[in-house]
Amino acid sequence: MDENLNKEIPSVRLRAFRAIDDPEACLKFLKGHEQVLSSIGVQKVTSAKTEWMHNPAVFVFIVESLDRSRVYGGIRLHVAGGTEPLPIEEATGKLDNGIFSLVKEYARYGTGEGCGLWNSREIAGYGIGSIFLSRAGVAISKIVGIKSLFALCAPYTVKLAEGLGYRIDKRLGKDGTFYYPKIDLLATVMILEDLNDDSTATEENMIAMKALRENGKVVRIEELRHKKIEIHYEVDIPNLENWDLQATIQNALLKKPTDHFDEQDINLLNP
Repeated sequence: MDENLNKEIPSVRLRAFRAIDDPEACLKFLKGHEQVLSSIGVQKVTSAKTEWMHNPAVFVFIVESLDRSRVYGGIRLHVAGGTEPLPIEEATGKLDNGIFSLVKEYARYGTGEGCGLWNSREIAGYGIGSIFLSRAGVAISKIVGIKSLFALCAPYTVKLAEGLGYRIDKRLGKDGTFYYPKIDLLATVMILEDLNDDSTATEENMIAMKALRENGKVVRIEELRHKKIEIHYEVDIPNLENWDLQATIQNALLKKPTDHFDEQDINLLNP
């Protein structure tokens, strides 16, 4: 384990911010995500591109050391209507162009995508990639103001997403699934249709997400499979008063699908 982490009960910070407000943290996120993807043999992923760092409609959640020198994991929220399509549009658009009209339909009330989930080996097994980042992302998406969320999930994260309130969207692909970018890799389209209704989540997640929305700065001892971790939550997004959701929604409704996709791209909600 990293020397910055206590071996018994590691202490970390889970922090949220708008991508354009913290380029240094974005670079650490990007580097860590690339290393994790390379370790599993995936080189080209839409959620690992760099354009998102300059997209005003992207919010980032990272788990970092308390001195902010190391980033151990992260997830991003992309809101439809930013300076680039949602990663799920880029990843699946050539396979099923229905994704474009579907995103536009939900964008009328504000929609986005949870993507780019990862955690490093130093913190593996403590639930960072399997629950706590994803839970914070869903909880704070409501505060950002959007109503719905998309995700493109690897098979072993489908149950995680369902516990947070997502459901498989069978309107795309083959009952919501794609063999993509190769025949032995399955991706599942999921949607959380109403962030104002936590009843589709498990009771444990519902309680935890409500608590995060009510108090975005709190220290909690979290436990998963008998392993404990101390998380210093700081998920009140700085400068949120500068965020213009309505302008972003209007931009989403004006956009046309792009014709330029790399068929090797994929974006997985993938720890």
